[in-house]
Amino acid sequence: MSGTRVYIGHPGPGVKVTAEALVAADNFSARYDLDLTKGIVSRPQHKLAGQSYVGKILILNIAKGGVASAWMLRDMVLSGRTPKALILNFANPIMAQGAAFADLPLIDRFDVDITAAIKSGETVTVDPAAGTLTVTT
Repeated sequence: MSGTRVYIGHPGPGVKVTAEALVAADNFSARYDLDLTKGIVSRPQHKLAGQSYVGKILILNIAKGGVASAWMLRDMVLSGRTPKALILNFANPIMAQGAAFADLPLIDRFDVDITAAIKSGETVTVDPAAGTLTVTT
């Protein structure tokens, strides 16, 4: 049986994209959790450690970190080793500014715990202008 599930969040920057979800309930720092050269989650304690985020919709809990996260997002995009979009339960202002600066699609502040609602491997469409995340099954 096929269908769709739509989740509403706060509108954010970036274009509409569709890709496979990579999900964990962990918090997120672009600077400390990722290896930008290899395109993988590198912090050993992270639930996604060793997995590639490149070309996937990265769905995590809460943004952490300071201004370095903003320029790290831009570096990811410029290097071509970037997720298609970043989905968070809550993005701090620095993460939101960084996503806008990097032109990386971002949505946050859903009415559900988005890390519990979406499973890794599901195909999701992110529409930042509408603030929607759609899962197609």
